[in-house]
Amino acid sequence: MVGRIITCDADIAEGAAWLARAEPRFAHALELTGPWPLRRREDGFEALRDAILGQQVSVAAANSIRNKLLTAGLGAPDAIACASEDDLRGCGLSRQKVRYVQALASAGIDFDALRLLPDEEVVATLLPLPGIGRWTVEMYLIFALGRADVFAVDDLALAEGARMLFDLPERPKRKEFNALSATWAPWRAVAARGLWAYYAWAKQREGVAP
Repeated sequence: MVGRIITCDADIAEGAAWLARAEPRFAHALELTGPWPLRRREDGFEALRDAILGQQVSVAAANSIRNKLLTAGLGAPDAIACASEDDLRGCGLSRQKVRYVQALASAGIDFDALRLLPDEEVVATLLPLPGIGRWTVEMYLIFALGRADVFAVDDLALAEGARMLFDLPERPKRKEFNALSATWAPWRAVAARGLWAYYAWAKQREGVAP
């Protein structure tokens, strides 16, 4: 079963209201941050390509690399698969990222079919690809496929947001975070948006860039 798909701000508002009723601390976060953002993006090859480009670099650097690829006519999977390493390196990709994007471009993923697969089957399809870790797949599920009940326990901002909001002695470890986030089903992807929003609010309040 694919489950609920988040498509619009009204879906986020519905999930946030459910979470606020179930957990008072989410209600508190919502009062402080205001409505939580939708942050949907189009699914498909470009979403995962851009996720790879963004690994371990700033948003500005990732955008610059993507723009250079597009300007050079190397944005589409066929073009990337056929490009030389020098052409891709000339757009700012590291040797490792050249391998990653070319593996993705050559994988023949049926992105339309992914929309119909359960979450774990999407994970099983994408995780074997070089440069695609579970966190990247979870971001794809949340923001590109709009899955309502996906969470990313390895995300540091989520862990830090949970530590602050729930007044925990330290960032929750994977097992603890899995157990905590399970109580937010069936709206875990909305809970993630709430924790990201709260984390950003708290850091700005402290004068620290999130």
